[in-house]
Amino acid sequence: MTTGVVLGRRGGTYRVYTEAGEVTASLRGKLKFKDDDRVVAGDIVELEGGGSSSATIAGIRPRRSVLARRAAGGGRRSQPVAANIDQVVVVASTRDPEPNARLLDRFLVVAAANGLPAVVVVNKIELARAGQEALARRYGPAGYQVLATSAKLPEGLPALRDLLRGRTSVFTGASGVGKSSLLNALEPALGLRTGEISAYWRTGKHTTTAAELVPLAGAGFVVDTPGMREVGTWGIDADRLGACFPEFRRYLDRCRFDNCRHLAEPDCAVRRAAAEGAIDPDRLGSYERLYEEVSVPSWSSERRRKR
Repeated sequence: MTTGVVLGRRGGTYRVYTEAGEVTASLRGKLKFKDDDRVVAGDIVELEGGGSSSATIAGIRPRRSVLARRAAGGGRRSQPVAANIDQVVVVASTRDPEPNARLLDRFLVVAAANGLPAVVVVNKIELARAGQEALARRYGPAGYQVLATSAKLPEGLPALRDLLRGRTSVFTGASGVGKSSLLNALEPALGLRTGEISAYWRTGKHTTTAAELVPLAGAGFVVDTPGMREVGTWGIDADRLGACFPEFRRYLDRCRFDNCRHLAEPDCAVRRAAAEGAIDPDRLGSYERLYEEVSVPSWSSERRRKR
């Protein structure tokens, strides 16, 4: 039995990278009927049979990390997007579409909850450099690296390549921010599809339909994910949510109460820091919304969508 890394899915088959080269693999009988998302990009799978170009996936190795979103149609089930990743690269754009700070915070919290380092990449800086400066002010004090890029100028691409080198990284963010364009700029042979921005909604059309693990010459692997408008926070303990905001951590043991929720308790060090400007008040607002979500989950798709 050999092992391989899943690159992506095409219909009912999977592209799997092995030491002997890429093979096409299908799921073995019992795996087809599992009531979950069976295999995702980045999974390490066990292969059986087949020739030099085909095989059968007989098993899936335990995942050391996973990035998930809410399953289509809502409900309580989460949907894995990518597995066994080393870092999360959260991509925003300065315009077209406008940066969504609440959505960026969700991605960063999911990364922190999984123990994954995260970086904020601000793309399309040729459209509005002030947007990059605003995001740097928001996330810099939290300790996040904020990297400015442009696939058109080009700008920031060498630094981005250095960031990705030797790692398996998830590229994520809202639709239309230019994730595929950046990857194409780093590796033109990839030929990932890119889409135009909807003039009406100003949110990107979904051009990547499933996460794919793609190789970058000399720079490791990147998981190019679909644009995700909703990111869930499954499995995050409400009592540990504060630690998922790095700028909160130095204040967490200074609150009056050991079990402080940082909502309305007296002598809360986190809220005091926000009032004094040591913490971005809007980041505290994101925390409050996420706390409500993880402590008393609402499974209404419409309610979440309006946020």
